[in-house]
Amino acid sequence: MTKQLDGRVIVVTGAGRGIGREHALLAAREGARVVVNDNGTAADGSGADDTIAAAVVDEITAAGGSAVASTVDITTLAGAQQVLDTALEVYGEVHGLVNNAGILRDRMFVNMSEEEWDDVITGQLRGTFAPCRMFGAHWRDRSKAGDAVSASIVNVSSTSGLIGAVGQSNYGAAKAGIASLTQIIAQELGRYGVRANAITPVARTRMTQDVPGIKELVAAPEDPDAFDVFHPGNVSPLVAYLLTADCPATGAVFYAKGGEVRRFLPWSYGKVIDKGDRWTVEELKTEMVDLV
Repeated sequence: MTKQLDGRVIVVTGAGRGIGREHALLAAREGARVVVNDNGTAADGSGADDTIAAAVVDEITAAGGSAVASTVDITTLAGAQQVLDTALEVYGEVHGLVNNAGILRDRMFVNMSEEEWDDVITGQLRGTFAPCRMFGAHWRDRSKAGDAVSASIVNVSSTSGLIGAVGQSNYGAAKAGIASLTQIIAQELGRYGVRANAITPVARTRMTQDVPGIKELVAAPEDPDAFDVFHPGNVSPLVAYLLTADCPATGAVFYAKGGEVRRFLPWSYGKVIDKGDRWTVEELKTEMVDLV
């Protein structure tokens, strides 16, 4: 069977556990050389453990694949550059970036602190911006130098941002921002041979398995022979497909759960009223009924 990522170098952030680990393992099985980035923090961003990324590298190499660990913080441009440098120093090139890293600090909006807001925006949105910025600049420079670039960025959004979720205003705002960022960089970087897409995974992760009402929903089936709809590995084939050299998709957001893949429709205009002149408030009280 042909390995779909043979010869490609893929960087996966947040690759030490859960969905990110599954992405890294599948990319390696499909022939990619993988940079496993994870600083080993808890789901809320606290602490650090350098052994987390190394353990995934050991799994990949034990199975005959090639991987290297990175434990730098990718929420800064300097950290993102370090991850890029690791890929280039070890493998000499890089073809794909999966921005899976992020943190979660749920709180009802009126009780949320500045720290809880800022930390999640940093861990999610800036943690996607920084690698996209540095890798995007690298691929632009390679393209301008005459190299044939066929690169792919896969970001991670969420239904919390695109549809909404109570108690996740910080997380949802960041994830909605990631979806918009993905569409814009797809437009900007396409001329340099770079594609950008996002996924909204629905799976059992550290961010879902302890949430009341959610952990029961995503629990593994009692029957060991039943299809485990919420296994995080179910999402990884879509990510690997988006990383392939000849994948045509760009600027899209895909929902993935179990064996189900859907494409999200972008924001679009709906019903319209047009007076052809400035409205009065009184007129809008009557006419806006059709819009609201």
